[in-house]
Amino acid sequence: MAAVGPATLGIPQHLLADSSVYDSRMAETSRENLFLSASCPASVPHPHLTLMLMSAQAINGPYLKTDNAKEFGDGESAEFETVFVLRDFKCLDFDYLYKNDHRIVGPPVLLHCAAREEPLPFSSRPLYSPTMLNLSLCFTGFRKKDEVVDLVSLVHHMGGTIRKDFSSKVTHLIAHSTHGEKYRLAVCMGTPILTPAWIRAAWAQRNDVEFNADDDDFRSEFKVPPFQDCVLSFLGFSEEEKTNMEERTLKHGGGHLEVGDERCTHVVVEENTVKELPFEPSKKLYVVKQEWFWGSIQMDARAGESMYFYEKPDGPAMKKAVSLLSLSAPACPRKKRRLKDTLAQLTKETAMPSFPPCKRPSADHSGPEGLLQDVSDTPESARSPGETQKPSKCIVPPPKLSARWQVSRELYQTESNYVDILTTVLQLFKHPLEKGGLVGGPILAQGEIKTIFGSIPDIYEVHTRIKADLEDLVMNWSEDRSVGNVILKYSRDLIRAYPQFINFLEMSKDTIVRCEKTKPRFHAFLKINQAKAECGRQTLVELLIRPVQRLPSMALLLNDIRKHTSESNPDKVTLGKAIESLKEVLAHINEDKRKTEGQKQIFDVVYEVDGCPANLLSSHRTLVHRMETIALGEHPCDRGDHVTLFLFNDCLEVTWGRQHLRPVDSIKLFLGLWGVSYNRYFAGCFY
Repeated sequence: MAAVGPATLGIPQHLLADSSVYDSRMAETSRENLFLSASCPASVPHPHLTLMLMSAQAINGPYLKTDNAKEFGDGESAEFETVFVLRDFKCLDFDYLYKNDHRIVGPPVLLHCAAREEPLPFSSRPLYSPTMLNLSLCFTGFRKKDEVVDLVSLVHHMGGTIRKDFSSKVTHLIAHSTHGEKYRLAVCMGTPILTPAWIRAAWAQRNDVEFNADDDDFRSEFKVPPFQDCVLSFLGFSEEEKTNMEERTLKHGGGHLEVGDERCTHVVVEENTVKELPFEPSKKLYVVKQEWFWGSIQMDARAGESMYFYEKPDGPAMKKAVSLLSLSAPACPRKKRRLKDTLAQLTKETAMPSFPPCKRPSADHSGPEGLLQDVSDTPESARSPGETQKPSKCIVPPPKLSARWQVSRELYQTESNYVDILTTVLQLFKHPLEKGGLVGGPILAQGEIKTIFGSIPDIYEVHTRIKADLEDLVMNWSEDRSVGNVILKYSRDLIRAYPQFINFLEMSKDTIVRCEKTKPRFHAFLKINQAKAECGRQTLVELLIRPVQRLPSMALLLNDIRKHTSESNPDKVTLGKAIESLKEVLAHINEDKRKTEGQKQIFDVVYEVDGCPANLLSSHRTLVHRMETIALGEHPCDRGDHVTLFLFNDCLEVTWGRQHLRPVDSIKLFLGLWGVSYNRYFAGCFY
């Protein structure tokens, strides 16, 4: 190897320790020679250069610094595989080296490998940084070739790869619009769909060795909004609803105009109030139901319109949609064949039986499992030949309808309705929120889901068993059957299930309201599901209030059954015990709620008062009363300091000023010494 003269740094050459990096021209050697080029206008700053030199030493490679890349780039070495480290990938040296097929890396690559004690990666293209290492991108919707070429170069310089056709190996889709097959397939696959600005923003941070372009927080800033390229108008909604939907349209990248404007791309129709369109829509205009709008927001991607077209009530029956991710069928036969081939390839790559999976015979298309709940039930006409509907259980009344049986049947029917409501809460709201693989990621955090639904599963489980026992009792009725025993059997389970839910119901409601205001996808999720028949147009908050109402309702019905039970019937006494057990459950709930609220108030005191002693917090302590007062001065008319008295069940705490507690003024009052007089004394002081 020729001497390098003044460009040599005077450090002995070292062989590269890792022998896994080969070049076709260097099959007999694994040694690499690093050249640090400083001839570019944007040369490496001195501190950065020092770090690079240390990195070159760390990877045990011989290195030299040169101001003239051509000095070492004209010929090939039989002893070393030469690697050039350049800070600027748009200088003359870069063009020369790239034209002559030399290996080129940027300083971040050198620093990255040195920090991880890894050999330099071999890349057939210049590699500036590992910002997009292991990422595979696909482009759609671009019309300017120069723009695509520029973006592709940046991706390659950051270690990413480009694929022409969309497949399961694509990790990110770069989209200029929300049209096309690639966009629809990316939505179905749950592939992130990003704007071109993501690539340029990642390139701007290329010198940060620890930065990764696939970071969730960074990537979320560049999502393609669901209503990009869309101009919406709204028909049949109240002014309040229309204003709300217009605001959300703007927030999610779209625009809105009045109905009838030729610039509109979509008309969103409230199908329950609009019986006929006031105009003849053009062929380019999408007339869709409101579920398309809310579904797009929930998925954070534009849903396929084909399954949400609005049709007149007296028109032909609509095809039932089972997913918001339906694929719009291309009109061109050539595109149809290409889409079919792409789907087949995706099916093969992902080892799935079909894509999208068909869940029902009546469905033309369906999305991946867990994306959304079905938006309609299968029509009866879609049943396969020979399939018969399972007969529902029918309660056959006894020959003589006794009043006791009628009220018992009412108890069963109300219990059955209650279980159906709990089933709706779980299957329509809780389970979909907990499922993984949702398009756009989780709608709520797991902690928020737990706060909202609490012990609903436990309540559902115990009432499902109560319903089964009541059903058996009513269907196999006789006057000596005991209704009271059914309730007594599950009284302990009711005590375990209800208090936790009742205590935190207000927190649950507050969480729903807060998340609905701050998380658009959750608001859209509620809108979609609350419009379904199972909810009876009730909100989630209204459905969650039902457990509060159920136990008092059961107690009233049991009391009614007891009135219609003869004195000679053993169930008369049992029903009395069952009613008392429900009262005990309610009393336990109320007492537990009172304790919980009292303990919560203690936390409020701790946060409010500066210098509050830590030992004030105790599981046995509750706040009885709080009183704001003014301390007397030295003279009767003097106005003293502001004083707050906090009376707990075992002590009295006094704060001087509005927020400062003086520990020396803490008065310990022991109930064992004060007894009844303690209660009377403070009752007189505080009330």
